[in-house]
Amino acid sequence: MSHAVRVSEDLFLKAKTKAFSLHRSVAGQIEYWSKVGRIAEENPELPFSMIQDLLIGLEEIKIGHITLYQFG
Repeated sequence: MSHAVRVSEDLFLKAKTKAFSLHRSVAGQIEYWSKVGRIAEENPELPFSMIQDLLIGLEEIKIGHITLYQFG
């Protein structure tokens, strides 16, 4: 379910610019920033690059793009 939310003009313009360069919608960009911020807030020891890799990994799992790790 989607909801309308008011954001500042500055946030909207920054999200629009970033979204365009990454081929996302403005809403998708703001959702991405929200996920990254939430994860960073809950896990302050994680570097940004690890948060990005975790989000990519979760999306890969969703689309079935996984390989099992073979130990040893």
